[in-house]
Amino acid sequence: MTKRTRWLTGAAIAAPLAYHVLIGFGAASASQPARSESAAPAGIETFPDKQAFFGDLHLHTTNSFDAYVLMGTRTTPEDAYRFARGDTIQYLGAPIKRSFPLDFEAVTDHSENLGVFNQLDDPKSEFSLSDIGKLAREGGVANFVKIVGLITGGTRLGGNAAEVSASTWAREIETANRFYAPGKFTTFIAYEWTSMPGGANLHRNVIFKGDTAPAPFTSIDSKDPKDLWTWLAKIRGQGYEALAIPHNGNASNGLMYDWTSLDGKPIDEAYAQLRATNEPLSEVSQNKGTSETHPALAANDEFANYEIFDKLLIGTTASKPAGSYWRDALGRGLVLQEKLGVNPYKDGAEGSSDLHGGLQVSTAQEYGGIAGANLGGGKLKDDSAKEQLGLAPAHSVGLNPVILSPGALTGVWAEANTRDAIYAAFRRKETYATSGSRLKLRFFGGWDFSRSFVAKPNWVHDAYRLGVPMGGDLPQARAGKAPNFVIEAVKDPLSGNLDRVQVVKVYVEGGKQQEKIFDVAWGNAASGARKIDPDTGKLSAIGSTVDLKTGKWDNSIGAARLATVWTDPTFKADQTAVYYVRVLEIPTPRWSTLRAIEFGLPLPKEVAPTIQQRAWSSPIWYTPTRSR
Repeated sequence: MTKRTRWLTGAAIAAPLAYHVLIGFGAASASQPARSESAAPAGIETFPDKQAFFGDLHLHTTNSFDAYVLMGTRTTPEDAYRFARGDTIQYLGAPIKRSFPLDFEAVTDHSENLGVFNQLDDPKSEFSLSDIGKLAREGGVANFVKIVGLITGGTRLGGNAAEVSASTWAREIETANRFYAPGKFTTFIAYEWTSMPGGANLHRNVIFKGDTAPAPFTSIDSKDPKDLWTWLAKIRGQGYEALAIPHNGNASNGLMYDWTSLDGKPIDEAYAQLRATNEPLSEVSQNKGTSETHPALAANDEFANYEIFDKLLIGTTASKPAGSYWRDALGRGLVLQEKLGVNPYKDGAEGSSDLHGGLQVSTAQEYGGIAGANLGGGKLKDDSAKEQLGLAPAHSVGLNPVILSPGALTGVWAEANTRDAIYAAFRRKETYATSGSRLKLRFFGGWDFSRSFVAKPNWVHDAYRLGVPMGGDLPQARAGKAPNFVIEAVKDPLSGNLDRVQVVKVYVEGGKQQEKIFDVAWGNAASGARKIDPDTGKLSAIGSTVDLKTGKWDNSIGAARLATVWTDPTFKADQTAVYYVRVLEIPTPRWSTLRAIEFGLPLPKEVAPTIQQRAWSSPIWYTPTRSR
């Protein structure tokens, strides 16, 4: 690296978008079905007990309509992959490099009108001279909203839109394959299906396993996710293996995990099976907030109010919490399973960025709000800084940019850094989401783990042999025994120490979903050891080392590693239940605090000055014999 290269620690570089837009034509491709590959080709390093790999499965480049028109993004898929794998790239005239490389990435540009608006680069093109092209070239949020209204109202892009979209999709396939380096950096062919019925976000990221893919099924083909799943089943029969990942559900207005299908019919066995087959994961955290749970759904969860974004994507309308959050969905799935015999919401955890600047960043030090690369560059105008921190009119309709978050990450436990191995982890749900750190999290369930199990030198190998990892199902209950769970969390070397490890249990009682949260391991506070209050059942707070005047903090509290074996004290053998782990780091400064300090501005009042980064494991399910 030359002296002129700017490492992105303390400099923000990625421009996110506050909303997606449902528009356009689908793309076409003459690609052939994917060939099969071994999980670990010759010469590729393998890990029999699996290794943690980190990546992003939701990122937009200049080929997405909203990124190009509203954000002015000119970052290409090539730029995105180079940056993600750790290369130094040129961005706005300066060399930049992320603070750590990712292990895998999927560029998920909106399939609707893929690459079509890039024709505006030529002011004399047929598209530039069209009515919609003229609105786009004039720019501004008002014109953007007009374009959305025209197209969602039935106006279709004429000219060569279909041809351009098909050509762009072919280039995205070629680019993903060109940057795939087995054992070093894995790319996935992918796109985002962009359905927004009534303004509710029902988007899905479609991830292909192999090196080819058919023309995308778009929201122009259908706005109903059931039709997307049916298409996935169809192309699977043609040799294309793919899955869909529901977008962060918080802005779905209760439709993402509803009791009914989109047409209002109660979920039946066929619908539940179709969804379960095609959607093994859910996006739990990203740039537009976290969808684990909501304070309105979890009154007794003191950590439920984390990076909440609870409005629809366009405008200021509130999004209904019930049916919009992952924990709620896990409970609804148990209820439906008891009724139907199939759980439609048996989803593992995944975290992504959804950033629209083409460059994935997941740390508070590197993120700067919608202004993206302007922040940290030394040339930012005061008004722009104020805009990002909620001190001036927002850049986007109905949005205060300060409530947005850095990109999240997906952690997978896989035998190798290859498409086959990582995709297999998606399918078996041996995944977890983090709010942006590379915290390592193990989670196993079984009936035969001793209290000292994690002290054994080969405990991970034995855990696979004796139990099931995250994403799995506990075997039939043992008479008179409760399940025990092995948990290990190890801090990210660049992030904060660990505050605590919690087990979240969701279960069915009296035909209704219930939940309990257990603190099972924790680090010390500055004053020493902590304990659970016998009256409240709550663990005492760990405190904070953050200096809000300088943004500095230290790891003098918490723990670098927390490991335990926990047995459920409330277990009932005839009760359907699901368990997942939540790990909290110690408080560190929020990105908005760092940017306010950097530019000498007051701390935003709309958000907390500190956050506790965290991770969420995929669950482990328990189904009584009567419900199997």
